[in-house]
Amino acid sequence: MTVAEGMPASPPGERERREEPVPFGPDSLMWEQMGLYTSAIAGNGVFILQVMHPAIGTVVDRLSSFRTDPLGRAARSFASVQTWVYGGRTAIEEGRRLREMHKPLSAVDEEGRRHHALSAEPWAWVHLTGFYAAVTAARYFAPAPLNKEEEQRIFDEFLQLGRILQVPERMLPASIPDYWDYFDDMVANTLVPHKVAHEVLGQMGRVPPNVPKPLRPAVAPLSMAGGRLGRLITIGTLPAAAREKLGLTWTASDERRLRLAGQVIGRSTPLLPERVRYMPIAYRARQAARAQQRLERALAQRPM
Repeated sequence: MTVAEGMPASPPGERERREEPVPFGPDSLMWEQMGLYTSAIAGNGVFILQVMHPAIGTVVDRLSSFRTDPLGRAARSFASVQTWVYGGRTAIEEGRRLREMHKPLSAVDEEGRRHHALSAEPWAWVHLTGFYAAVTAARYFAPAPLNKEEEQRIFDEFLQLGRILQVPERMLPASIPDYWDYFDDMVANTLVPHKVAHEVLGQMGRVPPNVPKPLRPAVAPLSMAGGRLGRLITIGTLPAAAREKLGLTWTASDERRLRLAGQVIGRSTPLLPERVRYMPIAYRARQAARAQQRLERALAQRPM
C-alpha cells in the first residue's frame, strides 16, 4: 500500500495545489512546545522510525555523517527544526534550502534499488513522524498529555509545517484518524528492520567518535549513563509494532521506569527558568516576540 492510500482522494486539479506557507507565531502551540528541550527527548525514537523506511535508511547509510559526527548532525537537525517554528520568514527559506540540499541525494541499496531523498513518500514520512513524536512526548514527558483540542491544534499546525517544508499536498492526511491509519500502515507494511536503526541503537552509550582521545576516559562514564537512559526512552517511545520488527524487548518494568523518568521530567521542567527550558533559537525568538508586543503597546498608547 502506498502512503497516500486510505486518504481521501483530491480532484486532480487540486491535488498539488499549495497554499502559501504561513510562518508560526506566538499564538501557536508549536511556539510553546517545539522549543522545549523536552520536545527533543523523543528525537532518537523518531530518527529510528525514519531510517526504518528503506529509502531513508539507505540514503542515511550511504551519505549521512551520523557515524562520524553524531553530535554535529543532531545539533544541525535541532537548529533546522527550531528555524521552522521560530524563524518567521526564515522558516520558509529553510524549507526551500532543505529541498535544494536533498535534491541531489540518492543511494543504491544492497539489492541494487536506487532511492531518492526527495521522493514523495520518504519526504512526507520524515515530516509526519513529527506528529507521532509530539503526541508521544506529551504523553510521557509533559505535565499532562494533550487534550483533544490541543491534539487537533498540533495536527493542524503540522499540516502547516508540511507546507513550509514543501511536502506534496496529496501526502498530508486530512484528519487525525486518517493520520493514524496512515501511520499504522506505514509501520506495518513499509518500514523494515534497517541496519541503520540497529546501528543507532548500538551507538547509545558509546563515546562519540570525534571526542579527542585524551578526553575519552572522562567522557565514557557520562556517555554510558546517558546511553542507558537514552536507550530506555528511545525504545519505549517507539510503537510496539516497530519494536517487534527490530526484535526489541519491552517489559512492564521497562514501562514503569520510563513513566517514572517522564514524571520527573514533566514535573520539573515547568519549574526551570525559560532560558534553561528552551533551546537557544526558541528562547531568543520568544524574547523578541515579547519585545515586539511591548513596542506595539507603547505605540498604540503614545500621546496623539
